Amino acid sequence: MTVPGDPPLALRVWGRKPRGASLPLVLHFHGGAFTSGDLDSGESLAQLLAGSGAVVASLAYPLAPAHRFPDAVEAGYAALAWLYKQRSRLAGAGAPLFVAGEEAGGNIAAAVALMVRDRAHPPLAGQILVAPMLDPCNATASLRETMGEATACKWMDGWQQYLRGPMDAEHPYAVPCHAQRLAGLPPTLILTGADDPMRDEAMAYTQRLQEAGIAVQGHVLAPVTGWPDSLGEHPPPECPCAPQVRELVRAFFQAATPPPS
Repeated sequence: MTVPGDPPLALRVWGRKPRGASLPLVLHFHGGAFTSGDLDSGESLAQLLAGSGAVVASLAYPLAPAHRFPDAVEAGYAALAWLYKQRSRLAGAGAPLFVAGEEAGGNIAAAVALMVRDRAHPPLAGQILVAPMLDPCNATASLRETMGEATACKWMDGWQQYLRGPMDAEHPYAVPCHAQRLAGLPPTLILTGADDPMRDEAMAYTQRLQEAGIAVQGHVLAPVTGWPDSLGEHPPPECPCAPQVRELVRAFFQAATPPPS
């Protein structure tokens, strides 16, 4: 499918609306450290979400460095507003709307959720952040455990190509984990792995959301996940954590109360 705009944005839809019923409708953002990735590399999480009982629309958002912040976030919001108008056709009448993403896509999903709160539209039932890339400081213990003695990494390079300058690192839509105001966000599910370089920043955001009074669940999956790299492989491998992910996401969909239209 194509989201109208200048330029138009490509969507790939996973799942199908059941006859006479509705499913959650999820706008999904792939990973790629802001600079790479596509609808194929986003297949792994899209399939996990669809397998949890949702219709999933994966977005080919504009990539850095050709498109720096806030282009991807604005494109994500535009796609979400368009999907809201299409929700009955895609997922059934009254389908609740969610955002989700892995790695850099988790950052964009979190930023779009903040933008939705600030613009008071469209109604958002929840956000799902998987191994999210939230902190440009790249100084967490979990990242050091992964990178060892390395002084540079693709995530650091991705941040440098995504942000226009140091001031962007203070903008909540660029770095949601540093947002001063988190109240008013929808229910949130954050998933990370024990072997995930983004583990510490994911759990720090979980704690900040809890302190802000948000209904949030944060889970560190024990099996080897290979996240976030394994989420970008195509064709996607079956992660040992897949059954647990589907169970957690399915329960989150069931618990999230759709907001009023």
